Amino acid sequence: MNELCRVFVPLADRSYTIEIGTGILPRAARIAADRHSSHVVVITDEHVEQPHAAAVAQAMAQRQMNVDLVVIESGETSKSVETAQQLWDKLLDLGADRKTLVAAVGGGVVGDLAGFVAAAFARGLALLQVPTTLLAQVDSSVGGKVGVNLPGAKNMVGAFWQPTAVVIDTDVLATLPAREYRAGLAEVVKYGVILDAAFFEWLEAHVAEINAREPAAVRHLIARCCQLKAGVVAADEREQTGLRAVLNYGHTFCHAFEALTGYSQLLHGEAVAIGMLCASRLAERLGRIDASLTERQHRLLVAFGLPVDVPAQLDPNAILRAMSHDKKVEHGRLRFVLPSRLGHVELVGGVSKELVAASL
Repeated sequence: MNELCRVFVPLADRSYTIEIGTGILPRAARIAADRHSSHVVVITDEHVEQPHAAAVAQAMAQRQMNVDLVVIESGETSKSVETAQQLWDKLLDLGADRKTLVAAVGGGVVGDLAGFVAAAFARGLALLQVPTTLLAQVDSSVGGKVGVNLPGAKNMVGAFWQPTAVVIDTDVLATLPAREYRAGLAEVVKYGVILDAAFFEWLEAHVAEINAREPAAVRHLIARCCQLKAGVVAADEREQTGLRAVLNYGHTFCHAFEALTGYSQLLHGEAVAIGMLCASRLAERLGRIDASLTERQHRLLVAFGLPVDVPAQLDPNAILRAMSHDKKVEHGRLRFVLPSRLGHVELVGGVSKELVAASL
């Protein structure tokens, strides 16, 4: 086991620690034991059940906890109201009460869905996030955003529900398919664009090591992303000041692409990669940046093996209609997170639909 890295998320009585290391999956059981959790429901999907979720459940059972392992179908289509209802019924059948701990072991879909189920059942169960994809490790498992999709809008039903802890074991990435790993790198690139120019430059300089999943490089990029997100969440936990909105760079486009392709054609990170470039081109058209910043993002995303073109079958008017359901819409007007320089973005409203369409 390598040295453990800890990132603290300061949120008063909702504060928690993110633990990042190699070979630390069993720490999830220790955290559950420290909370005196006698009953744990581990929620995972069929791709993660073996070996990761089963290992977490076994480690907890060895500490004399009553553990139930619940497995859902993998994929974005499981992040639905229907699946949430099935899980609530399952918790009821398992005798869950307010002392039950929900442990989400999986990628972003499992974390968002299990987190939402935990937030609503019995008006709130404790939640432990154990992310097993790169995207979940650097982004979705941190910050307390949980929820499900509606058929026409991504993440439209949800809550802010902070975990009691996050356990990130980089060893689990060894079993992650290459496409899923690359998709996570889109969110990594995002952090560099929105908050940390030096980190973006580090990514440009370490493409080979990152693509090869070298442990030291992977630990560094995960820790830096968690530090950056923790800072934003601490300053604007519930998106009330607008600061947390910067984390949605590229996501207004991205969520429209996902909804219009039925949450089945693009992985979330792939849609983020395409959406960031659309947002960057929009910033160019508004005179906020020059083309070189868009080109640097394009070059890095391509180097990480990510898609960069809007799916050809998508109609621009349909994309604009889908964007009208975005959570950043205010008084019917679209708002976008747009860069003004590398490492800094702002929330921009009043953008014409013609400019948006041209940026596709």
